Amino acid sequence: MDASSLPAFANGEILKTLVRQRVRTVVQVQRNDGGVLVGQSTDGHQLAIRGAMDVPVSHFMEVFGTAESDQSICAEVCTDFGNNFDAESFNGLCKFANKVKELFL
Repeated sequence: MDASSLPAFANGEILKTLVRQRVRTVVQVQRNDGGVLVGQSTDGHQLAIRGAMDVPVSHFMEVFGTAESDQSICAEVCTDFGNNFDAESFNGLCKFANKVKELFL
């Protein structure tokens, strides 16, 4: 299977190692700054999401996109997960998925 197009699971810390690559993450929306959503990653980092759909403040949003820098993502697909999401479990999944990448192909 060609895994080159699959997005890597990323939290804020892991995003730093995935610049210019496709990623999948979840952020809790903090504010909308002129079309750029600012959110908190599941490990507490502040991330800017360009091209994201408008999601209410405090909602969790899943983002598929390309990491433009260690703190920003250009969104391709976004999903509103509402305000009830287990961020700690997703953060653990990110860590695990990046240790054993072959399980997530």
